[in-house]
Amino acid sequence: MSDCIFDKIVAGQIPSDIVYQDDAVMAFKDINPKAPTHILIIPKKHIVSISHLTREDLPLMGHMMEAAKKVAAHQGLQAYKLVINTGADAGQVVMHLHMHLLGGKKLETPV
Repeated sequence: MSDCIFDKIVAGQIPSDIVYQDDAVMAFKDINPKAPTHILIIPKKHIVSISHLTREDLPLMGHMMEAAKKVAAHQGLQAYKLVINTGADAGQVVMHLHMHLLGGKKLETPV
């Protein structure tokens, strides 16, 4: 079994506050939110990061974007930010591709 916490969430071994899921992706509330709404959107397939995507994974990325749009609408967000960190030096803490959906307040634009 993988030691990846997100793989364990997908497998139902670790509880999470799931707000959306389908056959390919899962979205759940971040346990350390940086905004009033902070949801992580992950592929159920283990992919380490954007750098590890293959051509075959590209439709999955589009599907993640579509899921983000659905989740944002369900959360009542008209404005939100999507962030994908790639690699530890860029702030990626869990080495499983994930998208942060942040909203619920005015968000600053990073440099």
